[in-house]
Amino acid sequence: MKRIAIFASGSGTNAENIIKFFQSSKTATVTRVLSNNEHAKVLERSKNLKINTFTFNKDLFFNSNNIVNLLKEEADYIVLAGFLWKIPANIINAFPNKIVNIHPALLPKYGGKGMYGMHVHKAVKNNKESETGITIHYVNENYDEGAIIFQAKTDVENDDTPEDIAQKVHALEHKYFPKIIEELIRNNE
Repeated sequence: MKRIAIFASGSGTNAENIIKFFQSSKTATVTRVLSNNEHAKVLERSKNLKINTFTFNKDLFFNSNNIVNLLKEEADYIVLAGFLWKIPANIINAFPNKIVNIHPALLPKYGGKGMYGMHVHKAVKNNKESETGITIHYVNENYDEGAIIFQAKTDVENDDTPEDIAQKVHALEHKYFPKIIEELIRNNE
């Protein structure tokens, strides 16, 4: 049974969805949720599902090996589910091709620093895109530039608001993210 650690910064609906999915999986289990935001709703969601949590500040994340050591003890894979900081080299090097992120657009469009959440959906709307979607990709040293694992698309109607687009993208995230993580783990064994 493989072990998954999830990094999240906010509400945590994707993290919660992944935790619930793997509660009945024979492939993997979520062992811990880590957050850079001590007030993040994801921490409460995780505790309600009996998952250990860990919060950290920038200094601990970027300037020490404490988190790498914790991850090595508790995880085989790392999943980013709404985590906003760039992953430092020491974590990437400790988990080569074992760190997965989800992005709320069809990369390479609308990726990079500052492109998350509603920023992405507003950009999609402002550029009058006819479709958008999700990209599940490996994490490397640059924002949203790791190899693409999977993409799913949804149509964008002329009268869709950024909030409508967000709902459509969120539905794709919930439908596909846990399944693709499980597939990835199975294919790596």
